[in-house]
Amino acid sequence: MNETTPESVLDASYAPIEEVKSCDWKSENIDKLAGAMAKAQSEIKGAAKKSVNPFFESGYADLHTVIESCMPQLSKNNIAVIQGTDFEVSNGAGHYYVTTTLLHSSGQWMRSKCRLIIGGKKDIQALGSAITYGRRYGLSAMAGIGQFDDDGNSNK
Repeated sequence: MNETTPESVLDASYAPIEEVKSCDWKSENIDKLAGAMAKAQSEIKGAAKKSVNPFFESGYADLHTVIESCMPQLSKNNIAVIQGTDFEVSNGAGHYYVTTTLLHSSGQWMRSKCRLIIGGKKDIQALGSAITYGRRYGLSAMAGIGQFDDDGNSNK
């Protein structure tokens, strides 16, 4: 019998995303969190494309820039960001995930879970890269962060 382990999933093929239960992504009430998010998002300006992808010669906002672009505004409005990794086995296949949680000081929360696609050599470096991508995309999506050009051409 094949056992699915965190190590063996590095070689597993891509499988469809499973349906998420309605109660898995938020606390019972989110009114205080929603109000705080609205205030924070009104102050978030976006993330500058300060890094360059050498393979595609295109700019992007790296994880640090995304964090810098939203953490002061989220913190000011009593919202913490918690990101972690998870490994789950479903239907015989194992998958890694990055989970991003926005947690308000009231205890209300919202969560987004991003399944990682492991590329490259299917080693720990590929997993680490996928985690970084998952954290960047998860935080950008949850905080409503867009990327913009920071090279002087954005005013054209």
